[in-house]
Amino acid sequence: MGRAKKAKRVKLFFALLGRPDFIERGRGMLAERFGPEEMAGPVWDFQNTDYYQREMGGRLKRQFVVPTGMIDPGELAKTKIVTNKLEDELAKAGRRRLNIDPGYLNDNKVVLATTKDYAHRLYLGQGIYAELTLMFRRGAYQPLEHTYPDYRSEEYGCFFSELRRAFLVARDKESRR
Repeated sequence: MGRAKKAKRVKLFFALLGRPDFIERGRGMLAERFGPEEMAGPVWDFQNTDYYQREMGGRLKRQFVVPTGMIDPGELAKTKIVTNKLEDELAKAGRRRLNIDPGYLNDNKVVLATTKDYAHRLYLGQGIYAELTLMFRRGAYQPLEHTYPDYRSEEYGCFFSELRRAFLVARDKESRR
């Protein structure tokens, strides 16, 4: 019989989607609530879907930001609830101007939080689901059948590989304490 044990800590990140001015405002709000940034990815054009266009307009950008430190993966649902409130604070007339999706990374996976239920998502509680988005295999993060098109890109793969290296260093430092 297996024994329950404490989860290993993971690296939290945020995927921000919106116009550059709202991404900057969101980064400031995230830093206030989750601490200073350890790293930020490039700002990419978001052209993989028009899903957000009606609500948020065109010419959207995507940027990943990573706060310092690590978290217990059990905090993901609570974190998504906080980011939903931040989105609401920036909304105008009921329309979001920034989308903030928290996720976490460890040595073998990238997980995203969402409010949408699908067959490949697991319920975490409080109306929040987790999606296994990428798996680390053969030296790189690999997409799955349901992985969003932008998360399949080489650019995102490079970012997550860099974040994985930072995670492994942080994990090793924590384990020596």
